[in-house]
Amino acid sequence: MLTTTTSTLEGKTITAYHGVVSGEAIMGANIVRDLFASVTDVIGGRSSAYEEKLIESREVAMKEMIERAQQHGANAVIGISLDFETIGQGMMMCIATGTAVTYE
Repeated sequence: MLTTTTSTLEGKTITAYHGVVSGEAIMGANIVRDLFASVTDVIGGRSSAYEEKLIESREVAMKEMIERAQQHGANAVIGISLDFETIGQGMMMCIATGTAVTYE
């Protein structure tokens, strides 16, 4: 499945638009990860535990979006947008949205 943030596929012809598809992932962070992230925030640096959760949530959201596009008969998703949010205490959400298309 071809995926892109652009609204066109250079050198390809889009033959059908199947509509907007999305994938969502809500990931919980545990208390130990929260503690280490707080320490990292205080002393500076990057929180690899949270970065790993962000990567995982993006991968899950993209996978779900691609599966939904395939269900519509698409072979590409264009115009992809990723949105990351925090929900309550220790919950992270990623939503991947794009347009499912068929190209040749």
